Amino acid sequence: MKTVLIADNHPITRKGVTCLLKKNKNFSIIGKAINAEELYTNLRQNTPDILIMEIDIPNINGINAMRNIKTEFPGMRVLIFSCHPEEIYALRSIKSGAAGYVPKTASTKTFMKAIKQIAKGGIFLNDELTATFTSRNVLESNAISRYKKLSSREIEVLNLLSSGKRNKDIANALDINEKTVSTYKTRLLKKLKVDNLADLIHQSRMFQFS
Repeated sequence: MKTVLIADNHPITRKGVTCLLKKNKNFSIIGKAINAEELYTNLRQNTPDILIMEIDIPNINGINAMRNIKTEFPGMRVLIFSCHPEEIYALRSIKSGAAGYVPKTASTKTFMKAIKQIAKGGIFLNDELTATFTSRNVLESNAISRYKKLSSREIEVLNLLSSGKRNKDIANALDINEKTVSTYKTRLLKKLKVDNLADLIHQSRMFQFS
């Protein structure tokens, strides 16, 4: 039996994952966390075989935290279960040490397939969205290509901008100064080939799936 820790600040997600796993005798939930402090406390007290986590639970430095988690708990397998677009975050998550990435738009069947594969030592990446992209026009495909070239920090800044955060809020959230935020905004405009913040946010939201 594989032990599991769920790290997500959304009650419905924690409850849903718990209900799914309770139906399978191969998994045992040994803890839940709603923020970074609870996550690390749980991990250090009783490290699970598998960690299921949202990449932006409160007080955690986004996807970059994956590297620290894997450094401290190298034997633990991590499944990212996130509301963020898979095509932007999945490969970055795997490169940072995750064993799999499942978007919250996925079916329960896909979720269970992922965790079973990870439990066996495999890597899981859902390719459902790949088909979506192949049907898009060349313009959007070029936009996706540019998007994939952004750094993890640039994506974090862009996501905060698209959610309506001001420079000051972004600086506080990422523990950087406002001047640095302005620098990132300038880089994003150039890399994504847009002229203003409104177009930048619009392009960012093209990758949000309902």
